[in-house]
Amino acid sequence: MSETHPANPSSAAHPVAEPSRRKRRWPRFLFITAAWMVAIIVVLSGIGTLWLRSAAKAALPQIDGDIHLAALSAPVTVRRDAHGVPHIDAATQEDMFVAQGYVTAQDRLWQMDVYRRNANGELAEVMGPSLLRHDKAQRMFEFRNTAHRIYANLPAEERARYEAYARGVNLYIAQRQDSLPPEFRFLHYKPQPWTGADSISIGMMMVDMLDTHWHTKLSRERIAAKLHNPKLESDLYPVGSWRDHPPTGELLDLSKPHPQPPGTPDDEDNERSETRALPPARTVTPLGAPSKPRFLRFGWNPTIFDVLATFSTQIDRSCRDCTPGSNNWVIAGTHTASGNPLLSNDMHLSLTEPNIWYMADLHAPGFHAAGVTLPGMPFVIAGHNEHVAWGFTALYADVQDLYIETLDGKGNFKVADGSWKPLGVDRETIHVRGHGDVAYDVRFSDHGPLLDPLFTKDSRAIAVKWTLYDPTQNSIPLYAINTAANWSDFQTVLSHWCWPTQNVVYSDDQGHIGYHTVGLIPLRPAGIANTPIADTAHEWQGYIPFDDLPNAFDPPSGFLATANSRVTSDKSKYPLTNDWADPYRAERIYKLLQGRDQLKPADMLAVQTDIYSEMDQEMGHRLATAIDHAPNADDELRKASDLLRNWDGRLTVDSAAASLVTQTRYTLRRMILEPKLGKEDAENYQWSESNFAIEEIVMNAKPDWLPPNYKDWDAFLADAVDRAMKEGKAPADVSTWNYGSWHVVDIEHPLSSFLPYISRIAGTGEQPLSGDTITVKQVGRSFGPSQRFTMDWSNIDGSTEDIVLGESGNPYSPYFRDQWNDYYNGRTFALPFTPAAVSANTQHTLRLLP
Repeated sequence: MSETHPANPSSAAHPVAEPSRRKRRWPRFLFITAAWMVAIIVVLSGIGTLWLRSAAKAALPQIDGDIHLAALSAPVTVRRDAHGVPHIDAATQEDMFVAQGYVTAQDRLWQMDVYRRNANGELAEVMGPSLLRHDKAQRMFEFRNTAHRIYANLPAEERARYEAYARGVNLYIAQRQDSLPPEFRFLHYKPQPWTGADSISIGMMMVDMLDTHWHTKLSRERIAAKLHNPKLESDLYPVGSWRDHPPTGELLDLSKPHPQPPGTPDDEDNERSETRALPPARTVTPLGAPSKPRFLRFGWNPTIFDVLATFSTQIDRSCRDCTPGSNNWVIAGTHTASGNPLLSNDMHLSLTEPNIWYMADLHAPGFHAAGVTLPGMPFVIAGHNEHVAWGFTALYADVQDLYIETLDGKGNFKVADGSWKPLGVDRETIHVRGHGDVAYDVRFSDHGPLLDPLFTKDSRAIAVKWTLYDPTQNSIPLYAINTAANWSDFQTVLSHWCWPTQNVVYSDDQGHIGYHTVGLIPLRPAGIANTPIADTAHEWQGYIPFDDLPNAFDPPSGFLATANSRVTSDKSKYPLTNDWADPYRAERIYKLLQGRDQLKPADMLAVQTDIYSEMDQEMGHRLATAIDHAPNADDELRKASDLLRNWDGRLTVDSAAASLVTQTRYTLRRMILEPKLGKEDAENYQWSESNFAIEEIVMNAKPDWLPPNYKDWDAFLADAVDRAMKEGKAPADVSTWNYGSWHVVDIEHPLSSFLPYISRIAGTGEQPLSGDTITVKQVGRSFGPSQRFTMDWSNIDGSTEDIVLGESGNPYSPYFRDQWNDYYNGRTFALPFTPAAVSANTQHTLRLLP
């Protein structure tokens, strides 16, 4: 008989209990592991923060005391005022330019190096393969080679000034090898020696930004092919407008009413509907009171102002129509309180950290100029000297054409006489960090470099012809501008200006004012080509003579202004472009200033910061009328209608109507274009006057553009408002939809995406932003006035200039962001100029000794 033993309870339970305990240990293990990882990250972040702080503080420049520089022939004094602006006083001009290079490198060396690499197509060498496409584009457009050509052809005395500047930069680099700006240390590289040609490369960067429009010709060709209708094409591509105010100097009648849009069937019963007449007094009261971004133009090639300024992939919906532009104007003494001219200039560019401009005052025998300089280039770009003042806006002249070339597949292209000629080839080598070198061939026809299909998505051989590529043109007359003494001198200098094309306003200490268009603009007997050229009739025949470009001197009106819109009139001999900017800013400036007397510098600042938009107000009234006629409008839409109807047209940060009208304009653009173009081409529609094009389509209720699923324009516009509220995430109570809750400015350090700590100490963070893309204060998320300048010849030391953030690129400098509050709140300050004023405002004194 077998023996039976009772089961052991503990041994029987063990196979079940052990897995259960193991399961309970896993959460604890994961928690401990995660805690350790967090702790390690915190520690490493802390170490990184301490390292970055230490590196940044070590890189702060010496701004007091003595520094010996072997390149000097005599001592140079650098006095910095309350905003850290250097006032350089030298015994010779050569020493002055050495000091300018040295002092600019003290504050902006990494920015200078990045600008140089951006222009030359050398960013991938230090930032890796993500910037290879950018570098290929820069090599394709030959900016580095063009800079070397221009530099080699400068007069010897001009090259000597660039070389002196380069010596100053190199002296600073040599002295600070162990305490370079922290960006160099973070990216583990050191700057190469500076050369005079590098300064020209940075000038090429500006030419590229301000004169590049060829991409519009490609996109227009695609869109025209889709429309198959010349009338619809002309609707999308207006050439100037009835709102334009060319700077002819003639007295303009600003009291004429605007063209009236067609009425709706019920307008006779709707006394609340608005006309397009200018609202009374409202246009002047702010004076007494305190497009796609360029980086979308190819869909692939961000500029330094977009990639390196933010490294952001977010598309700024509030700045769909931001294009590099500016405002400038000049007023004769007959209209000012002092009896002396006033000149103002604010140049609209991407807002970067540090700022694109660097303020400086340069003085040596035979030279005294102050204003904004471009880091990496000598001289003053815009500002004044002891006798004349000047300011710039982009002209938008058409200086590029696209030519479709015929290739034989054997390396040859067909020339005009039918013969074949070998393509030129420039073999480029692009260094890529962490990867092998990339060989890149740039091919040329007689017209210019062939566009790489990688960028155009077009298999045709298309060459870019550009005034920049003319080997006979190599003048950059900044020194002569800085030293001009009167209008005769100034005009002579401007006649040698090649690129970029600009509008220049002028005033002097003798009471004169003037204006002139500058730059090389092709003579095209067959007319301006809006799309790529496939014939021989559109070859250039030289350039428009300087004296035939728009100009004025001491005009009867005593007032001249430009803001990138059309500057030609019916009397102009030659067309300059078909792609003018929207007319709204220039129109507003004329309405605020022309015919007024006793004007003061404070009035100039009020205009520069003006946020009233007549077009937005009129659009708001039209939208309100549409909602009034919409049978199915709900209570919230009716409330929106009341807000729009009663709006004063000022885009303040607390305005709900501003949110409604601007968000609706963005939505309308898409709703109008997509049915005819499709989503992709609607997105790629580019025209500098696109806001005016959409305004005309909407306000004139053009039937060809009404989408087929709407019975009339009222129903369409009411639905657009409703969609805009939904897409813009308007609150339940639309009256609380404050404009500044979503329309913001946010300026970030270039490396903030990699080092979040930098954004905390260096970035502005999101700040509510008034104005929009068509107000005089033209703004977007990272776009707007890059400086503000007003020259007052009655008080040269009271003339004002400010930039966006500050002079320094180092977050631990007191001059890194000391100007931001003034800039953001619409204030400014004087830039001392005379020796007495400079001495009275000196905060730091540095002596540079031989």
